[in-house]
Amino acid sequence: MSRLSLSLSLLVILGGAALLAVLNLAAPPSSAFHVSTYVVSLAGKYLCFAILALALDLVWGFAGILSLGHAAFFALGGYAMGMYLMRQIGTRGVYGNAVLPDFMVFLNWQELPWYWMGFDNPGFAILMALAVPGVLALVFGWLAFRSRVSGVYLSIITQALTYALLLAFFRNDMGFGGNNGLTDFKDIVGLDLHLDSTRSGLLLLTAAVLALQLMVARFLVTSRFGKVLIAVRDTESRTRFLGYRPERYKLFVFVLSAVMCGIGGALYVPQIGIINPSEFSPANSIEAVIWVAVGGRGTLIGAILGAILVNFGKTIFTGILPELWLFALGALFILVTLLLPNGVLGLFARRKPEKSQ
Repeated sequence: MSRLSLSLSLLVILGGAALLAVLNLAAPPSSAFHVSTYVVSLAGKYLCFAILALALDLVWGFAGILSLGHAAFFALGGYAMGMYLMRQIGTRGVYGNAVLPDFMVFLNWQELPWYWMGFDNPGFAILMALAVPGVLALVFGWLAFRSRVSGVYLSIITQALTYALLLAFFRNDMGFGGNNGLTDFKDIVGLDLHLDSTRSGLLLLTAAVLALQLMVARFLVTSRFGKVLIAVRDTESRTRFLGYRPERYKLFVFVLSAVMCGIGGALYVPQIGIINPSEFSPANSIEAVIWVAVGGRGTLIGAILGAILVNFGKTIFTGILPELWLFALGALFILVTLLLPNGVLGLFARRKPEKSQ
């Protein structure tokens, strides 16, 4: 990815988010240029998914690690933020309990579990949104890469990981709201979540975080570390023969990717207004793989583009023929694999030399 393409991408991400925010707040509802709060929240949702896709592209596109469980890290970051938002409700809940969330009162819990302590502080919640996915990825990755698990076997165990978390968070005795999850949020850092200004602010924050992560990812893959990472992806045995420790490189990028996902999940929850165990669904991780494949694996920008395009199509398609969406998604993945193995960006790259001849 060249500096020019990076600059253009940052301009589109930040400029597009700023434009939507201005049209939402400054243009009156009667104006043809007014952007509704629904569209602002939808754009924020797309950008959160773009963070997930970017993180996945970092491990799949540059390290050759096809993870089918990255949605787990995204959901864990979301639950960390959801716990903070639940603590902020206080006496405004249905049962008026200043300490216990409504679902705990309903289930006759007598005291707040120890692992909910500290989540009344936004800084602590953000730290947990980074630390929990990061530590899980560190332990999981250390065990997997140390044992030299790779290929389809690694993909299967990452999917098993997210499925195990899905089953665990469905249980009411886990203390995370069970099947219903966490919802009915009121405010964040003292700001009403239902105000247009808060929604626009969250969109701008998400765009800024995505832009920052894109710059970090680009710096990483263009550095010496990134070159070794690509060598590990292409010929791991030869890289090991040259004296490198591939498992260390893979572990670092896997943990970094998980932390990026956690940040995306933490930004996702206040904009969507709910977090439940369905976010751990293996299907969500598979969808993220499709986003990266559609946009262009190993391009960074392509992952972002794929996430936005596919989710925009999902929004349109599910409104017209919701029962056929999964078939359309599967067909899209097959067509991209057969006709566009390098994704949408690969198609543009292929056309450039033809124009120069």
